[in-house]
This record gives sequence, C-alpha cells and structure tokens, in this order.
Amino acid sequence: MSAYLDHAATTPMLPEAARVLTEQLACTGNPSSLHASGRAARRTVEEARERFAAALGARPSEVLWTSGGTEADNLAVKGLFWARRTQDPRRRRLLVSAVEHHAVLDPAFWMTEHAGAELVLLPVDRDGVLEVDALRAELEEHGDAAALISVMWANNEVGALQPLDQVVALAARYGVPVHADAVQAVGHVPVDFAASGLDALTVSGHKVGGPGGAGALLARRGLDLTPVQHGGGQERGVRSGTLDAALLAAFATAVDVAVGARAEQSVRVAALRDELVEAVRRIDPSAVLRGPADGARRLPGNAHLTFPGCEGDSLLYLLDSAGVEASTGSACQAGVPRPSHVLLAMGLTEDEARGALRFTFGHTSTRADVAALVAALPAVLDRARAAGLVGAGRSASRGPVA
Repeated sequence: MSAYLDHAATTPMLPEAARVLTEQLACTGNPSSLHASGRAARRTVEEARERFAAALGARPSEVLWTSGGTEADNLAVKGLFWARRTQDPRRRRLLVSAVEHHAVLDPAFWMTEHAGAELVLLPVDRDGVLEVDALRAELEEHGDAAALISVMWANNEVGALQPLDQVVALAARYGVPVHADAVQAVGHVPVDFAASGLDALTVSGHKVGGPGGAGALLARRGLDLTPVQHGGGQERGVRSGTLDAALLAAFATAVDVAVGARAEQSVRVAALRDELVEAVRRIDPSAVLRGPADGARRLPGNAHLTFPGCEGDSLLYLLDSAGVEASTGSACQAGVPRPSHVLLAMGLTEDEARGALRFTFGHTSTRADVAALVAALPAVLDRARAAGLVGAGRSASRGPVA
C-alpha cells in the first residue's frame, strides 16, 4: 500500500485543468501578436484572467500573471519596496514574518544587501502565529519608515493561519501596503482579495491542482510596483514576458474548480488530518503536533509533527522506502541538513526541530493514505531511533576533537 502525503509541495492536476491544458496545447499563437492566431491566444488569456479574478474576489485588471509563486513573491517584495522608496526615501524598512517561505525571505534579505533595505523579522508565538503586538510596537515606533509588510495567509510548514485582518488594520493607520503569500491558502480556506483589504497576494498553479510554471500576483488597482524584469512590457508593463495561454487557461480552471469545491473538500481533508494525528499519537505518544491545536486555526489538510529521538531525514527516507511520501519541512543548504527556520522561530530547539515530519492532504487523498502511514510508521520509528542511538554512540566514542 502506498500513500502520497505531500500535497503542500505539489498536488496532482485536477482532471478539468489537465483537459483544458491538453486542448490549449494544440493551439498556436503569441498573445501579443496581432494576427488571428495571436488574437485567439489573447482571448484565451483574458478569459482566464476573468475566471481567475472572479474565483478570488478580484478585478481582472488586478491579476498579473507570473511563472509561479516565487516570481510573484519577488515582484511583490522588490517591486513594492522600490516603488515606495522612490516615493519616499525614508521608507526603508521591510516588515516580514519570521516564518515566511524562502520565496519571501530570500528576496527580503537580498534587498538588505543590494538595495539599502532594513529587514525586520516579526516574531511568532509557539503555534507559529504572528505576534500582532510586536507589529503594533514596530509601527508605532517606525511606521513612517515602513515600506511594506509581508505576512503569509497560511504557513506552508505548520499550517498556521495568520491574523491578516489585524495586520491590514494596523498597516492602514500608517499607510503601509500589505502583501500576503496565499500559495497554501487558495482552495483550502476562504480567500477573497477585495474583502481582505490586502494590497497584493500571491497564488501558485501547482499548489491548487493546476500546472507548474504558472502563478499570479493580485495587485490592487493604483498600487505602484517597480518591474523586476524588463522586456516586452506585458502585464501593464510590470511583468514582461510572453504569456503561455495554455498554462494560464489551465491555471485559472484549477483555481475556479478548487475554490468551488473548497467547502466540501476542506471538511473531508480535515477529517483525514484528525484521523492521522490521532493514529500517530496512539503509535507514538511522545509525538507533538506543531502549529495551532485548534483545527479551525490551521489549514485543514496539514498535520505537522515532531518525533523525539528521531531525525526527520531518516524518517522521510524510511517512510519513502515503505511507500509513504511526506516532507520534513527543513531546508537543505549546501548538502547540510538544517532545522526548519519556521520551527526555530516558534521557539523549538535544534534537536526538537530535527525530528519534524509534515503530512499534507489534497483532492486525491483517502483514508487508505492514512492506513498506509499507520502500517509503516511503527517500524520506521524503531529503525530511526535505533539509528540515532548508534550515531550518538559513535560520536561519543570519538572523544573531543582538537
């Protein structure tokens, strides 16, 4: 029995999106061309834009197509900062939650090194939820120097939903634009761009049952964004590059379908999540659920657990060999496994953070996936802990190293 429990990384394409993609791949035409084929491609792009916007409570003119979530996040962080800095040189502070995806964190750090930005990492609590009082204190002291705030809608590792309504309300007092990476949220929790009060919002295709290589940044009308890449002047002159009509049509279809099925699917996957957590705790009472304990305050399909005495990488590989695919949530830089920055920001020690596994559900998930994990996990935990003890013993036997 095998199981795919890594839908937060990428989820299988929805049949409706795959059908649209296949149909559109047979069509020829550059959406920027003026002949008949070009106009047909342009019509496909604009119909996709309208469908996409309608599903997310936005206007079609607020949709900027990108190649994915990473590009959209880069455009938001860099484009907003440069635009604000041009308007007011005092606006140098980037306020970013400490648990953001690297697609937000890395551009923010880059801006400190190359564009004179001052990065402020906003703290989170033990559940991975933004400390709103810290944001309030920062704005009270440096509100006139803030260029933008970026706080994700839902955390990609521990599934914590963030208090964006409070963030937006605070930011409005100081005239600071707010961006949210909603890559993990769309199709899983209600997302309405207009109602949110956000200035910019990121969406990615392959997270919602669409194709890879397609994404979007929703940017409210009148929001100044400095382009990050230059060329043909597509997408209101903000994001140059030839648009792929087939990918965008499939992307819009996936978002429309996922949003339409969200209410029913969220209840179904939340039940699977709860079943998994309960089963894991029976197998290993020392396992700790990370993120909010209240299911209403986390993504419905996310179960992030830490297993004392285990290395997450060992658990991952052992589960994989047993036919269960999950994620550690940790970054691997230069070939060296490192504890998750999200868990460290939540106050976990490095040892606690190393034993992490993330299980995430999606539209193809069933109870059989939970059963496969339950069948494999006891032996996997025994082997992982035995390996950890052997490794610790070898390290101790070497003695101090000069």
